[in-house]
This record gives sequence, C-alpha cells and structure tokens, in this order.
Amino acid sequence: MNVTVGDAPADRGGNSLTINPLDIAHTDSNLFVLLDIDATGLRMKSNREVTLTPMLVSDNAADTVRLKSFTIAGRNRYYHGIRNGAPSPIFLRAGDIDRPINYRDDTPYRDWMATARLVIDTRESGCCNAVEAEGAIPVARLDFTPKTFAPQYLYISPKAEAVKTRALKASAYIDFPVNKTVIYPDYRRNPAELAKIRATIDSVRTDKDITITSLHITGYASPEGSYANNTRLAEGRTEALKQYVQKLYSFRPGLISTSYVPEDWEGLRAYIAADTALTCRDELLAIIDSDLAPDAKDWKLRSAYPAVGKMLLADVYPALRHSDYAIDYTIRSFTTPEEIIEVMRTAPQKLSLQELYVAALSQEPGSDLYNEAFEIAVRMYPDDPTANLNAANSAMQRRDLRNAERYLAKAGDSAESQYARAIFTALSGDRPAAVEALGAVPATPQAADAAAQLDALIKADGKHFHIITE
Repeated sequence: MNVTVGDAPADRGGNSLTINPLDIAHTDSNLFVLLDIDATGLRMKSNREVTLTPMLVSDNAADTVRLKSFTIAGRNRYYHGIRNGAPSPIFLRAGDIDRPINYRDDTPYRDWMATARLVIDTRESGCCNAVEAEGAIPVARLDFTPKTFAPQYLYISPKAEAVKTRALKASAYIDFPVNKTVIYPDYRRNPAELAKIRATIDSVRTDKDITITSLHITGYASPEGSYANNTRLAEGRTEALKQYVQKLYSFRPGLISTSYVPEDWEGLRAYIAADTALTCRDELLAIIDSDLAPDAKDWKLRSAYPAVGKMLLADVYPALRHSDYAIDYTIRSFTTPEEIIEVMRTAPQKLSLQELYVAALSQEPGSDLYNEAFEIAVRMYPDDPTANLNAANSAMQRRDLRNAERYLAKAGDSAESQYARAIFTALSGDRPAAVEALGAVPATPQAADAAAQLDALIKADGKHFHIITE
C-alpha cells in the first residue's frame, strides 16, 4: 500500500491512499483534526485489512494521544467484521469507496500540542488478525505558537553640538513722554515692562550652567510724525534702554548691541492684513506697499481714510513703539547619564538632542524612562527629523500608532525613516503594502528580516500547521 500526504488525488490505477489535512485547530479546551482521506484507489486482498490511527506526538516523543481509528478491509475481512464486531469506529470495504472520507475527531488540548506532530499509525493484518506490516506516516507539523511581528527599530544617534548656543527673544513696550528719549522707570506701564526685561535676563544670568554671550536690542517707532523725528526717537530710545540694562548688570563692554527701525511699517502691514473687518484693507495695503516716501504714506493713509487713520493712531500705533531684544547664550555640556537625567527632569531645555539620546540609551529599551527621553527630545526639538524618527520608533515599540504617525510625518526622508514608515504600515495591518515598502528601502539586514517575517505571516494566513512531505 502506497500512502501519500497532500492534496494529490489517489492513483486509481494503483494500490494507494492519500491523506490531506484540511484543518487542525484548537480552543482553550479542545483540539480538532479534520482530514480528507482518499482511499478510492486502495485495493485490498479479500482476507486483509489496514487500520489507520491518527496520533499526536510531542516534540520529544514523550507524549502521545491516539485519535479514533478507521479500518479498510478486503471482502472477507469486511463481512467478518460486520458479523463479529468492527475493529474501528470507521469500518469500510475496499473497492466500495467512491469518494474521499471526511475524517473528524477531537481531543482535550494540552500545551505540548502547540508544536506536536500529526502521525498516522498504520497496521496491516491478514488471516487470524496476524499483523503483517506496521508503519508511522508523518502528516503535519502543528504550530500554535503566537505569531508576532517583531521588527528591529533603527534609532539614529543625533549629531553632538560642539557648543550649545541658544537665544531668548522677547518684546517690551516702554512708555516715553512725547518726543522724549529718557526712560522714567515709574512712568505709566514702565514698571511692568522693565520688570519683564529684568526677569528675562535674570532667567539666564543667574543660571550656573549658562553663559550670556550677547544681548541685542532693536528699537521701533511708529509712523506717526515725521520720519526724521521718528529716526531720532527710535535711535535715542534704544540707546536709553541699552544704558538702563548696562547700568543694572554691568555687562562687559560690547556685550550689548543695538539697532533701530525709525517706523515699523512691517508691523502696521501685518495688523491691517490680519483685520478682515476692514472694508478698505486692500487699499490700505496698496498704499503701504507703494514706493511713496514714509511721510507721504502716512499722510495718504490718514487723509484718504480719516476714520481708519484715527483708529490707527489710537489703537495700533502705540503697539508699534516697541523694543525687541534677543539674548544669546551658551549652555555647558552634560556628560554622564545620571546628570543628564537629573537635568531632563528639571530643565530639559538645557539638553541637546545628543544628550537626551545618551540618557535614553542608558535605560532598558521600552522602559518608562527610555520612552520619556525620546518624548522630551521631540518636545524640545519638534521640527528635528532625528528627534521625530526616534520618537516614532519609541512609540511604535509600545504600539502607540497615533503618535508614531504624527512623528513620522516630520521624520524626513532618510533610509531609516523610510524603513520606519514601512514598519508603521505593517503594524497598521497592511502587510503586503509593508513588504512592498520594505523592498524600496536601501538594503539593510533589518529590512530583510522584517520583510521575511511579514512574508511568513502572510503565507501562514491563520493556518497553524504545515504538511510534512519528506
């Protein structure tokens, strides 16, 4: 008797039997076996029979479960069995079988069955039940181990900053008496505005980790009045603020620099462009954008549109008289993971991307502090591709796909970011598209491994066994 395993039809011209596993599945309590057995080509001598018993055998062969048997007999053995009791629950006569046998059975599920083998035990008997041949036919290898996609994540080490240079920028609105360039600290809103300037400077000056390298003040006047007088006022008032700051802090000579803008037409234009309620907005913008001299522009604005001119004088021009200042400073480097983590918790803005990366690498991958370091990095450097890529990888590792997608949108077009987007596609459920995307990524071992994993999952497609053909 020839036995084949697979879905090939039985050879009706020979003495053959084909076994094809249709399904092997389990619940929490039971394992189910469904076989298609084609015995239409099997021929038996009148006094012979063959009994086939599916068995589950553990990897180490220490555990075995026998399922229900079925017997196919020649003519005499068949009728003998009918008269005296069939030897198996399924008892058939060779030659009378004209269609495949649909075999089903179940057994209590045990953990070792997750990787068991399905084997068919065969026993051929002749007269007087004498066993004439025995065998064991491997049919299928079970695999109920959890199928997971476990890609490698490619983090990028950020470039170290030779010097960490940062800047603080703010604006102050110092009030001056009409046509004056002297600061009166108690005049109108000056106490609050000067306090803002001092607080900004003090926030970095008193920090032992920070060194101020420069302070630049740019003074602006409004278009009200003559351009010549506004030039005098902008220059003089800017110098007055410089002297006020220098007297307070005694900075080294040359640390404070200044510039001035006689009339803040850019600020005026921005205000008018943003005010959609102005019916003459386009006409006003055309005047501002014209080649007219500043004094002519101001006169035309207020004479052609007197109501708007009054509104500008009362509500807009005061805000155009301002002093913008920028404090440039450097931050010392932090080298040990312990020091970096301490700063990360209290003043993360002092850390470079590379320092935050060092902190992350000092932690167990996937731990809270590991993830926190990458989250802080992308919060401190929201437009940096490396920060976004690393944060996306961290998010994907913890299956936070919503944030991962947001970070990947700003992760750039490097090979690593292309790979990360392919992994995101796979984690989102589109495995074929992910395999295609991985194929477009520059060749790396990680991309090849991820593609191989996905190919295996696609081919398995929920099937928990494979046929043994050797």
